Amino acid sequence: MRKELVFLILFIMVPVCVKAIQDKSPLITGVIRENSGNTLSGASVSVEGSFLGTISDHEGKYKLEGLMNGIYRVRYSFIGYESQVIEIIVNGLTIRDVVLEAQPLMAGEVIINAMRAGNRTPLAYTTIDRELIRKQNSGQDIPFLLGMTPSLVETSEAGNGIGYTSLRIRGTDASRINVTIDGIPLNDPESQQVFWVDLPDLASSVDNIQVQRGAGSSSNGAGAFGATVSIQTMSAENEPSVRISSSAGSFNTFKNSVSAATGLLAERFALNVRLSQLKSDGYIRRTGSDHKSAYLSGVVNAGRSRIKANVILGQEHTGIGWWGVPKEMLAIDRRYNPAGEYTDENGNTFYYKNESDNYRQDHYQLIYSLRINESLNFSSALHYTAGKGYYEEFREDQPLQEYGLPEVHIGDTVISETDMIRRKWMSNDFYGLVFSLRYLKGRLEMTAGGGINNYSGDHFGTLVWMKYPGAVVKDHRWYLNNGTKSEGSLYAKANYEISSKLSFYGDLQYRYILYKISGNDDDLKDLSQTHDFGFFNPKAGIFWAISPHQDGWLSFSVAGREPTRSDFKEAAGDPDATPRQERLFDTEAGYRIHRDKYLLGINGYLMYYHNQLVPTGELSSTGYSIMTNVGRSYRMGLEWTGSWKPLTFFNWDMNLTVSRNKINGFTEHYTDYNTSTWESSYKSKQLGTVDIAYSPAVTGSSALNFSIKRNLGIHFISKYTGRQYFDNTMSRERMLDPYFVNNLRISYEPVIRKFNGLEFNLHINNIFNTSYESNAYGGNWYEDGIEKSWSYYFPQAGTNIMVTAGIAF
Repeated sequence: MRKELVFLILFIMVPVCVKAIQDKSPLITGVIRENSGNTLSGASVSVEGSFLGTISDHEGKYKLEGLMNGIYRVRYSFIGYESQVIEIIVNGLTIRDVVLEAQPLMAGEVIINAMRAGNRTPLAYTTIDRELIRKQNSGQDIPFLLGMTPSLVETSEAGNGIGYTSLRIRGTDASRINVTIDGIPLNDPESQQVFWVDLPDLASSVDNIQVQRGAGSSSNGAGAFGATVSIQTMSAENEPSVRISSSAGSFNTFKNSVSAATGLLAERFALNVRLSQLKSDGYIRRTGSDHKSAYLSGVVNAGRSRIKANVILGQEHTGIGWWGVPKEMLAIDRRYNPAGEYTDENGNTFYYKNESDNYRQDHYQLIYSLRINESLNFSSALHYTAGKGYYEEFREDQPLQEYGLPEVHIGDTVISETDMIRRKWMSNDFYGLVFSLRYLKGRLEMTAGGGINNYSGDHFGTLVWMKYPGAVVKDHRWYLNNGTKSEGSLYAKANYEISSKLSFYGDLQYRYILYKISGNDDDLKDLSQTHDFGFFNPKAGIFWAISPHQDGWLSFSVAGREPTRSDFKEAAGDPDATPRQERLFDTEAGYRIHRDKYLLGINGYLMYYHNQLVPTGELSSTGYSIMTNVGRSYRMGLEWTGSWKPLTFFNWDMNLTVSRNKINGFTEHYTDYNTSTWESSYKSKQLGTVDIAYSPAVTGSSALNFSIKRNLGIHFISKYTGRQYFDNTMSRERMLDPYFVNNLRISYEPVIRKFNGLEFNLHINNIFNTSYESNAYGGNWYEDGIEKSWSYYFPQAGTNIMVTAGIAF
């Protein structure tokens, strides 16, 4: 590993250390100010239709080089200010000073900015803008809209990107990815995941999404062990508008959305609203979705202060598909779903019609922003999330004893087992306060803030129907447990321009967690336990503007993370199995060069873990992965990103990740059965260095974009995911084969005077009808020393089509 680390550092730093060749071509230079006359440091300057760009220094000065004499459209932008696009005639040295106006209805930008990587932050990140999100949004969840992000692998239980979906970045699962929305924590505190199914059609109300790979810069919410995802909702619009969007396609999929904006009223008020409905049968049988959502956002502008209120409502009804397809069924019926399967007295097979997940999640957010003076801004946000729902399932021949119920006597017959319909409920409340204070003047940008959050969640089960109920009444509750989690954090981060070329980034955070569980689980096991954790998470880095066309950066971060509820639950009653907290030491080094026709970036990372929790390959009865601590493990890789625009009507975007994801000295624990007596013995064996589960060594994507005239676009999108194992034994019996999938999107935007916008999109997904599985789980056992294996897979849909039409007034 030491040789690999040296090679990685040399590979990354050699191009950074090469002295840039200074062009003597024509240039545009000037100073960027706000309307009060103060200069803006870190404002973005870019030439439309090219990859040329720069940022302003601590005095607001900028220099845009690499040009030829001619006419250019130059975009000037800065967070919290209205962007400007100016047509500039260049003839040698051209001076153009620019004044940016503060956006009248921005609220909470300080909190959002505290979570975001800026132009000179030494981190690897990708930002997906509103226009691309809108064009790709045909109803699939956000993990699929982020599919072109480097090192990202998305998956869907239903197989068509609707319903339960998830993502992994650099091989890390969703419980290790920090997600915020307008700077407010979105991860469920107990599972530490975001269930996108609970936020149907959120993409229709999103302005942009930034994905940071590695430990990231977010300081609110769950610990980031692989990435952070920062979502910014749409700002209030200055002009009134109405937009209607409808999608229809394969598997009886339909999405309808209508949104409206009042525009600026009395120069102080604005209101946005959206209503959506999404239905689909799903590719896998009986994984259909019936989702409804609403979004309401209002802004009040009072001079130097602003208030923004968000209400996000979501309701989902989804057929259960988390069991997957047994390996032996893949060749017979890839759409097979065992959920709800039962047999009658004659051996006939049936499926329970309401085997489903049902949940409602509502978010309420109040964001306050105050511009104290030209250099100092304050923001705070109150948030409350209410969630309640259940999943319902039919279970055959359930032992009454396992539910704490007595045997049923009917005459001389004693019944100890019965068929039943049961519901497992969750009811939870999550609320808190986050705040930040931002100082920006001259060479220094500094943000300090924190958050206080509290969570309380009940987990309980009820029996809806029993074939032989005895004295048990309907909706009998057989278990109840509660989890409470309190969290407090403080942070301070700064970016200081040592010179016009060199910047230093520092970030200090302390996070404290107190977590308590009480009550019994569904197997009547006592879950009562208390845990507390304290994490100090420092980060530091340097950013080097080598030349107007080249940047380099180097950073080091430490992150801590507590186990999830399911980690503790699976180990309840066994002190030796209680999971321990994890630590991550993340080193990132990158280089980027951008010219008129191309952009190329490379980022190297070494993520070293202490006590990382890794999946064993088995799932709990509710679909949770069972985890175990491993002492030493690491992820190391290179991420290439690039764009090439050789012609005005064509550009090519691509990325490639090559990585090693290893556990050092892994011990496999297994059960061996003696087939003569069927007695079992618990054994273990050393496997040495193995791959971390769900961590492909190679991932990559490509998008060929053709602009036919100004209103017709053709986009051919390809994605490759290499071989990955779904446990840590590196057995080919528990492996996902590599897959290469191609999608086609055709967009047409005719210009009609009566409409503010008219748009049609045709999505042909998996155009070559590739058969592949994007996720799986499984395990093994031994009989007389011979290994046996079991596994379930999640097949994805073959060729499928979606058509989207949108109209704006």
